[in-house]
Amino acid sequence: MQRLLLPPVVWFASVGAMVILQRIWPVAVLPADGRVLAWWAGGVLVLAGLVVAQWHARLFRRIGTNINTFGEPGTLTTAGLFAHTRNPMYLGMLLALAGVALALGTLSPWLLVLQFFVLAQCWYIPLEERKLAARFGRQYADYCRDVRRWI
Repeated sequence: MQRLLLPPVVWFASVGAMVILQRIWPVAVLPADGRVLAWWAGGVLVLAGLVVAQWHARLFRRIGTNINTFGEPGTLTTAGLFAHTRNPMYLGMLLALAGVALALGTLSPWLLVLQFFVLAQCWYIPLEERKLAARFGRQYADYCRDVRRWI
């Protein structure tokens, strides 16, 4: 069951649900001239978000630490954007989802962006933070004091 709830799986499911929702319940459709700009701007956000998420996923693999949300942490990572946000991979995924929602040009897909944010904020991140606090104690507490959860 946990494999179905891994953040990348939920991300891809959210993108699929956004497309379906935009097709069956297109709330507040952008005018035609705005859709072109929204599509390009959304594409830039998707690309930027995926680059941020993948950059940090590769960082985890390079240093040999666990990337699985439900696994035990291996290393307290402060390299890359971890120096500025405790969750650059979630931030990247959220940015990419926002880009998809923008590119779709209606309001309804934003419900899935909100859903992913709430899931990350209320379940994934607290779960990971409890494990990190238990494993790294004072070092993690100092990191949390110095670096914000999101931005």
